[in-house]
Amino acid sequence: MSMFKMENTGNHPWEKEIKMKYRREDFIEKLIKHEGLRLEVYKDSLGIDTIGIGRNLEDRGITPAELEWMDIPNMAVVHTMGITEADAMYLAQNDVQIVEKELVKAHPCVDKLDAVRQLVVMDMAFNMGVPRLCKFKKMWAAIEGEDYHNAAKEMLDSRWAVQVKSRSTKLAHAMHHGEFSG
Repeated sequence: MSMFKMENTGNHPWEKEIKMKYRREDFIEKLIKHEGLRLEVYKDSLGIDTIGIGRNLEDRGITPAELEWMDIPNMAVVHTMGITEADAMYLAQNDVQIVEKELVKAHPCVDKLDAVRQLVVMDMAFNMGVPRLCKFKKMWAAIEGEDYHNAAKEMLDSRWAVQVKSRSTKLAHAMHHGEFSG
């Protein structure tokens, strides 16, 4: 076996169907509040073509299988006609599942977190992407040590916290206390 290829043993969390402790539907509702739900292609704050609940059309796009499921012949139709709310929910479910797998693969400790803290890191991962979230080295070290006070502190000591403002405060509180405040 090559040192660059991992054998699929079924013993790693990312090799199995990910079963998070929170409900995906609840997370998607939170995403709609934060990201919005747009049925036509729009430019996000960074100028990237986006649709649905934050689906980045330049990086992730829409796969041929997703287009087929949505009964849309090609991307030109998405750009001119948009998608339905059911299509947006379908894409969001797929996005959440992808981020869950990426996050658990990068940080297997996520699998052991309670539902609230899983929601916190998922929210962050969905917002900034797993590669960028992985750069929060001190936060991850604190999470792995179950030091949620310092994990929350590290979350707030970041450019991300400045960019998302009150969202970061709410998420840091949830990380620290293990519950979302009213």
